[in-house]
Amino acid sequence: MEAGAESASAIPTQLISFAIGDDQYGVDIMAVREIKGWTDITPLPRQSEYVRGVLNLRGVIVPIVDLRCRFGQGLTKATPLHIVIIVQIAAKPIGLLADRVLDIVSLDETQIKPVPRVAQSNRISFLSGLVTTDAGMIALIDLPNLLSGQLGEEEAAAKSAA
Repeated sequence: MEAGAESASAIPTQLISFAIGDDQYGVDIMAVREIKGWTDITPLPRQSEYVRGVLNLRGVIVPIVDLRCRFGQGLTKATPLHIVIIVQIAAKPIGLLADRVLDIVSLDETQIKPVPRVAQSNRISFLSGLVTTDAGMIALIDLPNLLSGQLGEEEAAAKSAA
């Protein structure tokens, strides 16, 4: 079994890197279900500002998270040039609104460095690590934490309604 564990660690991790403004972010390619161009979405009332609405993706209702807004940088003025990365978070599809896809990056897990905790930032808890590449630094998004506040609010509301 140890030989299998060694070969598993030698398998590189792949990320989809994308841009929000001048910043580069990445998510594990295994969480990505598809990437599509921006289309009109249906807004929903009483949602967090960063939840832009939902889209119908082949019969599945997918909430769209504006990453720029989630990271405290204001709402994205979405155009047909923007993209939505559909990811799977805890068995639920979620769309991530970003400016553009940059690349698929292969790396060894040893290249992932911890996020420095010196600056108190509202987006630091959304990041799981940093990777330096020839193209610059990529901040890795911790997908489960991206919605943790939202999911906690929904569960609390459901319990109070029951």
